[in-house]
Amino acid sequence: MKVARKKSASLLKNLRLQFSKIAIVSAGVFLSATSNGEVGYPEKEDLTFGFIKLTDMAPLAIAYEKGYFEDEGLYVTLEAQANWKVLLDRVIDGQLDGAHMLAGQPLAATIGYGTQADIITAFSMDLNGNAITVSNSVWEQMKPYIPTMADGKPQHPISAKSLAPVIESFNSEGKSFNMGMVFPVSTHNYELRYWLAAGGIHPGFYAPAEGDTSGQRSADVLLSVTPPPQMPSTLEAGTIDGYCVGEPWNQQAVFKGIGVPVITDYDIWKNNPEKVFGVNSEWADKYPNTHIRVVKALIRAAKWLDENDNANRNESVEILSRSEYVGADFEVIANSMIGTFEYEKGDKRAAPDFNVFFRHNATYPYYSDAIWYLTQMRRWGQISEQKTDDWYMETAKKVYRPDIYAVAAQALIEEYGFKATDFPDFSTESGFKPPMNEFIDQVTYDGRFPNSYLESFDIGLKGSEKP
Repeated sequence: MKVARKKSASLLKNLRLQFSKIAIVSAGVFLSATSNGEVGYPEKEDLTFGFIKLTDMAPLAIAYEKGYFEDEGLYVTLEAQANWKVLLDRVIDGQLDGAHMLAGQPLAATIGYGTQADIITAFSMDLNGNAITVSNSVWEQMKPYIPTMADGKPQHPISAKSLAPVIESFNSEGKSFNMGMVFPVSTHNYELRYWLAAGGIHPGFYAPAEGDTSGQRSADVLLSVTPPPQMPSTLEAGTIDGYCVGEPWNQQAVFKGIGVPVITDYDIWKNNPEKVFGVNSEWADKYPNTHIRVVKALIRAAKWLDENDNANRNESVEILSRSEYVGADFEVIANSMIGTFEYEKGDKRAAPDFNVFFRHNATYPYYSDAIWYLTQMRRWGQISEQKTDDWYMETAKKVYRPDIYAVAAQALIEEYGFKATDFPDFSTESGFKPPMNEFIDQVTYDGRFPNSYLESFDIGLKGSEKP
């Protein structure tokens, strides 16, 4: 399904862009930005971007609906894609100019896991936004092992330790315990694995060097790929016993009465990066001003989504509920987007940061975020051999481009009244967040020392180990 807008920017803006183009061409140079922060004309105006039907595609929808793309002289078509592989392939072969991507996709492509391609990102689309849901039957079996509060409701966050007896029961009956995630290099895969391992449950290894890409070697739980919109129906059919996915597909299970979300990714890793906007590096080199203008529009959209304590969320939910975007009921999307999250039916709790689009420097492409994903690829065997700390840093710099982001941010300060405090301090920014231990297992992560981080886990590959 496509969403396209005809060229309708004002004559004045078109004239300004044309004069900018003439001036730059006559000077014989092409500039990404002038000394006062103004970005040069877009080398390509007509663009097609891909997305998957999830609420965290919101910055694309808002940049389109609010005219932020047109403000940059860009005329955008948005296309929903069938799955993450199709989306990535279409960015690689040029059918799409860019796309809403899993944070792990540009990294995996760059290191050659799956498809080999040079994909970069200069914009992080959001923080948080995922959850783990189990079937009603599994939930009933878990409940005796979950501490309760004074009001009798389950105490959150819920550890995967409460799932271990259920898995043992399945195994004793000769049945496998199956869970869905959206893609092998998805945040969902790594969050689900992190939660399971923190509870002493082995999620399995990948062994690509031996042709085993199932991710189920030595596994206590069998994880497999299920496209996000199909998660609830697959759970209802009994094909899987639980899943990790983004919204609105956890809340959909609650509304349909077929499952219970047990933990959000905010409680697995507080304010974790989720999706990115990815483009082919050749495309970025060919159209640098266009790329910067896209990032500008997306930053404006992210700010709109979070400003005034989420005051615009109801409007954003109405937009996302349209069939051309997410296409789920308003009430289902609102259940998480307006600052709440419902677990067991009727157990709705405040979750103001369940979806974050701009706060906490959510849009900035931190090297440390990239390195965390790479450590998880190594932890679970997708990276077959030990790598040096320098390798992690070099790979992160190939893919994550805060330099492009900084040009866009400076232009927004000059043109749209953004404040310097809206962004990291680019004069001192190293690309690394401070060391943090806001994980469910309280393990400290410092992106500068990835191998030391891997050594801290009881379950997972470290050093020169192989699956």
